[in-house]
Amino acid sequence: METRTLGKSALKITPIIMGTWQAGKKMWVGIEDNDIIQALRAAYHAGITTFDTAEVYGDGYSEQIVASALSDVRGNVIYATKVFSNHLKPDQVIEACDRSLKNLKTDYIDLYQIHWPSGTWGGETIPISETMGAMVKLKEQGKIRAVGVSNFNRAQMEEAAQYGQIDSLQPPYSLFWRKIETDQMPYCVENNISIIAYSSLAQGLLTGKFGPDHQFAEGDHRSKNKLFADPENYARVQEALEKLRPIADRHHCTLAQLALAWLIAQPQTCAIVGARNEQQATDNAKAGDVKLSPEEVQEIDAIGRIVTDNLDENQVMWNF
Repeated sequence: METRTLGKSALKITPIIMGTWQAGKKMWVGIEDNDIIQALRAAYHAGITTFDTAEVYGDGYSEQIVASALSDVRGNVIYATKVFSNHLKPDQVIEACDRSLKNLKTDYIDLYQIHWPSGTWGGETIPISETMGAMVKLKEQGKIRAVGVSNFNRAQMEEAAQYGQIDSLQPPYSLFWRKIETDQMPYCVENNISIIAYSSLAQGLLTGKFGPDHQFAEGDHRSKNKLFADPENYARVQEALEKLRPIADRHHCTLAQLALAWLIAQPQTCAIVGARNEQQATDNAKAGDVKLSPEEVQEIDAIGRIVTDNLDENQVMWNF
């Protein structure tokens, strides 16, 4: 798979990135460790070299699973992990990084990201200057190689960038969730900051596997996702999927591969996508082979707006 430069850093990342929230098991159902380990291996063998995790995914368990799957090829892969919003005091950032290093069984993290802005989820508000000071210190020590932010708006990114180089933004972004295009994306393009999209398949909606009457198992966090939970939104989703199917058929690809191909065709954008098993991981990697013409990108864009034009301005995807 081709690689792209991460922001202004020396790191090279793949446009399709393996996400591992599910590997932590917390807030997911039906996840088996061995299946995830095999999925991670399959992703690597299919050409994906970039793997995204976080300390909060299963309280470090996701990081441990990543290490179990990939330690023998550590020199060939990029590890991206995150410090959570309740650990943003300088000493907490350092401690969190050390825990992640231990969980990942590595002596450096390629991309270390602030998972949510300070004060999110009811946490204590810590000045970004203090958090970024710790991030820069970690970079100077060689414990991390690049700094990223996640779920930041433009103003928060501008403030963070005053205290150190920001190489990536990780926002929710997909054909069905496009809040960043008017606020953060122009800033990222202007300042050469990579966009690493999460929920790039709208938490599975863009696979087309959820029919009009789908019900989630108890404990599945997706039941609170606004795209699923609002009946009117969900009906528009189904309408859009039907219009996308002929384009996917034209490319002999799945709906998921088509949605990922559209996403990585957007400015400076790479796509994080999870997998529960080997087949899903391999199929995700193949999205990198789907080449869309400018006309097709616009056609898909218009179909996506059936859903996105009717959403409110709140950038958080869930009603937790």
